[in-house]
Amino acid sequence: MKYYSLNRIAPKATFKEAVIRGLAPDKGLYFPESITPLDASFFETIEEKSNTEIAFEAIKQFVVPEIPEDILKSIIEETLNFDFPVVEINNKVSVLELFHGPTMAFKDVGARFMARCLGYFNQSNTKDVTVLVATSGDTGGAVANGFLGVKGVNVVILYPSGKVSDIQEKQLTTLGQNITALEVDGVFDDCQDMVKRAFLDEDITSKIQLTSANSINIARWLPQLFYFMFAYKQLKSTYNSISFSVPSGNFGNICAGMVAQKLGLPVKHFIAANNANDTVVNYMATQSYKPKPSVSTISNAMDVGNPSNFVRILELHQHNFEALKGNFSSFSFTDDDTKTALFELYNDYNYVADPHGAVGFLGAKSYLENNDGHVVFLETAHPTKFLDTISKVIKRDVPLPPQISSIMDGQKQSIKINSYGHLKSHLLESYF
Repeated sequence: MKYYSLNRIAPKATFKEAVIRGLAPDKGLYFPESITPLDASFFETIEEKSNTEIAFEAIKQFVVPEIPEDILKSIIEETLNFDFPVVEINNKVSVLELFHGPTMAFKDVGARFMARCLGYFNQSNTKDVTVLVATSGDTGGAVANGFLGVKGVNVVILYPSGKVSDIQEKQLTTLGQNITALEVDGVFDDCQDMVKRAFLDEDITSKIQLTSANSINIARWLPQLFYFMFAYKQLKSTYNSISFSVPSGNFGNICAGMVAQKLGLPVKHFIAANNANDTVVNYMATQSYKPKPSVSTISNAMDVGNPSNFVRILELHQHNFEALKGNFSSFSFTDDDTKTALFELYNDYNYVADPHGAVGFLGAKSYLENNDGHVVFLETAHPTKFLDTISKVIKRDVPLPPQISSIMDGQKQSIKINSYGHLKSHLLESYF
């Protein structure tokens, strides 16, 4: 499999090259040269297969032979050592829980898969690789945990000061070892802009091997297609028509679901559920894509004003707006809407959601106002990661799971920066 840049200037790359580079030399995101559908029998008998078997068959065309089949199977087994249950809310809506991994966020899948791929590629490399990543919430913790202790890999995480939850901050600032947290005076878009600028700075790239663990990286992005298939496996015998409502920030998650659809997964429709950061909502209404500064909300992992992966969604639909509109809808909701949904889920269905899942639930409800079928919304993080918001809305305490309680006494270690110059100095002084 070769990967091409969506800017179509850089040379095509192998899987290994695309993973290590993160971003193509022409600033474009990498995209697979082809997506070959799986045989129809794969989905007809999917409930007979284990999650590992499903994931291996789904992703091997993108990875093999650069990673041999036996190594890929081991990587998948290590990545997927937790559950992905579907819980029915009512006869129209279910929730896919993606928070049963080590950092209790959906990004555990992509981060663990990428860390193991990079570890395999780097085993004979005498030069360290530096993973440079921006986070609006859960990416940082998942990447930190996934790469912790990986030989030959340094991890530098940029996060916006005061704009992630206390637990999210603990998850990315308390691990030490090969993990460094940079606390940025700004918003997520500032962090992401610094990361992108570093990848294009020859003063840095001529001396340090950089790669990214944001969803711009194909090894972080593609494995997210797994759990759409896991949901279908659980619901196939009950519902004939299944759509997905995905809380969306950088749009990597929903885009990976669309790759699963290209592989043959029977999905009726995709719904991007957004908070006040409504760039894509406006695009779907006007066909004019106008990025804007991000707005802080209680669903902070979705506070993205210029979602990187939307260009991949356009590519999947061959930049045909009518084709996109037939397969994809987008809605935005306020913090007050989100709090109302949190209360409704708890009061009416005895389900405790986090703010991102609540936005996903709202997306499902909005779609069902004018459409039929069953909608699965994604619960992307455990509610205890947003304790202050949740407890105020549902008026009860939510016990801390072991994955969270084990880090609460950890000592925060971060380096404060307020400019790209500070980031550049840190990288050159620390890793060269």
